[in-house]
Amino acid sequence: MNLFWGFCWVVFFWRVSISPFVAAANVSSSWPAVVNVGAIFNMDSVVGSVAKIALVEAVKDVNANVNILNGTKLVITMQSSNYSGFLGMVQALRFMETDVVAIIGPQSSVVAHIISHVANELRVPLLSFAATDPTLSSLQFPFFVRTTQSDSYQMKAVAEIIDHYGWKEVIAIFVDDDYGRNGVAALDDELAARRCRISFKEGIQSGAKVDHGEITSLLVKVALMQSRVIVLHAQTDSGFAVFNVARYLGMTDNGYVWIVTDWLSSLLDSSSFPPEKMDALQGVLVLRQHTPDSDRKRAFLSRWNKLTGGSLGLNSYGLYAYDSVWLVARALDAFFRQGGIVSCTNYTSLSGDKGGDLNLDAMSIFDNGTLLLKNILQSDFVGLTGRMKFQADRSLVQPAYDVLNVVGTGLRRVGYWSNYSGLSIVSPEILYAKPPNRSSANQKLYSVIWPGDTLAKPRGWVFPNNGRQLRIGVPIRVSYREFVSPVKGTEMFKGFCVDVFTAAVNLLPYAVPYRFVPFGDGHKNPSYTELVNLIATGFFDGAIGDIAIVTNRTRIVDFTQPYAASGLVVVAPFKKINSGGWSFLRPFTPLMWIVTTCFFFFIGIVVWILEHRINDEFRGPPRQQVITMLWFSLSTLFFSHRENTMSTLGRLVMLLWLFVVLILTSSYTASLTSILTVQQLSSSINGIESLKSSDEPIGFQVGSFAEQYLAQDIGISKSRLVPLGSPEEYANALRLGPKKGGVAAIVDERPYVEIFLSTQCTFRIVGQEFTRSGWGFAFPRDSPLAVDMSTAILQLSETGDLQRIHDKWMTRSSCSLDNTEIDSDRLKLKSFWGLFLICGIACFVALLLHFLQLMFYLWQFPPSESASRANTISGRFQRFLALVDEKEDPSRRKKGRKRNGDETSFDDQPGRQPKRVQITT
Repeated sequence: MNLFWGFCWVVFFWRVSISPFVAAANVSSSWPAVVNVGAIFNMDSVVGSVAKIALVEAVKDVNANVNILNGTKLVITMQSSNYSGFLGMVQALRFMETDVVAIIGPQSSVVAHIISHVANELRVPLLSFAATDPTLSSLQFPFFVRTTQSDSYQMKAVAEIIDHYGWKEVIAIFVDDDYGRNGVAALDDELAARRCRISFKEGIQSGAKVDHGEITSLLVKVALMQSRVIVLHAQTDSGFAVFNVARYLGMTDNGYVWIVTDWLSSLLDSSSFPPEKMDALQGVLVLRQHTPDSDRKRAFLSRWNKLTGGSLGLNSYGLYAYDSVWLVARALDAFFRQGGIVSCTNYTSLSGDKGGDLNLDAMSIFDNGTLLLKNILQSDFVGLTGRMKFQADRSLVQPAYDVLNVVGTGLRRVGYWSNYSGLSIVSPEILYAKPPNRSSANQKLYSVIWPGDTLAKPRGWVFPNNGRQLRIGVPIRVSYREFVSPVKGTEMFKGFCVDVFTAAVNLLPYAVPYRFVPFGDGHKNPSYTELVNLIATGFFDGAIGDIAIVTNRTRIVDFTQPYAASGLVVVAPFKKINSGGWSFLRPFTPLMWIVTTCFFFFIGIVVWILEHRINDEFRGPPRQQVITMLWFSLSTLFFSHRENTMSTLGRLVMLLWLFVVLILTSSYTASLTSILTVQQLSSSINGIESLKSSDEPIGFQVGSFAEQYLAQDIGISKSRLVPLGSPEEYANALRLGPKKGGVAAIVDERPYVEIFLSTQCTFRIVGQEFTRSGWGFAFPRDSPLAVDMSTAILQLSETGDLQRIHDKWMTRSSCSLDNTEIDSDRLKLKSFWGLFLICGIACFVALLLHFLQLMFYLWQFPPSESASRANTISGRFQRFLALVDEKEDPSRRKKGRKRNGDETSFDDQPGRQPKRVQITT
């Protein structure tokens, strides 16, 4: 039996020990000896020349690595598409005859669009290391895998650079194909998200079809435009042709900004150019796909230099081509370990068709192409370009670019851009370890040497040099012509607003040709809202005049810095209040008189209670005590009271009350003096609140924003609003009043009101200014002229010229100098409630302490009457009242302080009447 169990254990261990080798043998049997991979790119281009060497070296490294593919040899077959979509499709179809499992390439986005359809049909993964067109999406082309960065990220980096320097408009020049058009479309979207825009864009031909005459015509047109920020998204031949013509036209000098996509950095990294070619590129900003430094990358660069002898540099696309081979190799390794088999099925959709030399019948579908694609997308390893891992949208993780500046004969890095944290001067690898921070303060770049060899940031725009004059809209006012009015017989205008505009334009560092275009019929003031709307629609290039900066207008146009303060105020009639026989009552309001009088009597009662027991001056018959109380309280008003206070609590109350009386009498005297010596004004309207609560008509100036503000923001019915067109109509409507067909008040902006009141002395501003705004010049949204004009207005203000222009047109008469707001000058209770509160609290505390003292006396000296009578409520209250009215003996007070209570005399007991001694004479 033991021998049997021993035999079983031997068999078990033998099976366990050899099972891995059997499994390995079974897996090894499913691995093919050779696996074919195709490659399509433009071998005669700079990127293609670098990619060809990188692909060959990558295949060598894969086949030399024993830890991958388990001995299966990777074979790559290369074909050139020569920038032709048709040739690329033909080469792809030829690959399908050789049972390739994947295709690396193509280099061109145009070719990628065509070949992707073939890859979809035959289920062969297509891995492109250079097709950056953002429209090559995974939804339309599920078998297309981009192993480099998409231009959607590159255009986002360009947009953030433009926004970082504060430029609002750019010109885009692009190669007219899928790569160029779709890249610029992505740029347009990114700029729009930052309130920037492409003001002009036009495509050019690429390759050998470059027409220098066409480029010259294009750049001449660009030179006449306003923007000086040019984004060039092209290819090698067409891009250099643009720069050569631009240099000839002087468009690479001071004032211009050139931002070029990564085609130029790839070219400069791989080739060396003579100084005369580099001169046209000086100051250009260039992007380059960021690849982090690593030991593997440095070792490969050293190896590259040995292979090429320094004749061909390694660019980022070469690094992505190298990693693409490793991506396929790792995916195939996982594919075979999962039991995948390279098997193909004839493409039956073409059965019966004769393909000629193409041999279409030989094309087949990769049966397990979906599994291989899945393994490719699930790959996660670190290559020469960094981490190779795909996001959910099939784009590589951690997209980043180097921001370069062409200086001398090379490239100078001025910073980085990453989708994680934006622009920075710190490597993205360092920022990945920190929380993302895209605040404007954290967006930094080193100083740039701009075209023209200057460190000063270009303005980014100039006034268009095409002979076109700006159409500046000017309202034709029929009232308040001091601000703006036409000069008869000419096309010119004059006034305060015109002088400010002219002075600001003269301070600009460049010439601004413009002409004034009148707006309005000359019979009534035009609507300024309509004037602003015409700017937004492009009919006017700007507008000057007394245009208020309000919220609804700022939504559609840009305003300059305000050059005049403004705000809505209420103007109403007033009457003079003459001093009469009862003027002495006017300093205090009725409520103030009532409270003050009550406090006089209240203080008298409090002092009487505190002094009655110990002060003979507050004792006597009831009638005499009432007279004393009243006399004492009223005499404190003149500090002439004769009665002395003996108790500590009484003195404390009197001290606080005399302080209150001092404040009251001083304020009363000052107010009465003002009433009797200064002219007093009165109006039934106290401000916008009282006007809103009434139902009387309100006047406003025709064309002003006051109508919309009163109706929409404040909620006043439009039936109450009366349009008025001139100062004369203002005066007539106010004089008539609401009962005779006029208005109760007028709401208008303060500058107009100041001029109106300079000639009308029977009206005044009532209440406070209830809006805060200003007047500015209006320009289209994102107009750089608005910024420069704002700077000029600030300069006018700092030098005092703005005030001198104001004084020239806004001279006031003596009448207008007395236009202070009408308000009540009477003293109100709210100004003194703190004093009354303190005094009242002091009285309450004094009374409380006094009554507690009396209660203590009652407790210390029990009554001598029977307990039944003393313990009743009425008995206790009678004892308390008797004690309040009782005259306290000073000698008893002294004895009461002794510790031994037995020494108190019988006559000093509470509730006992003192013995009366009759003296006879």
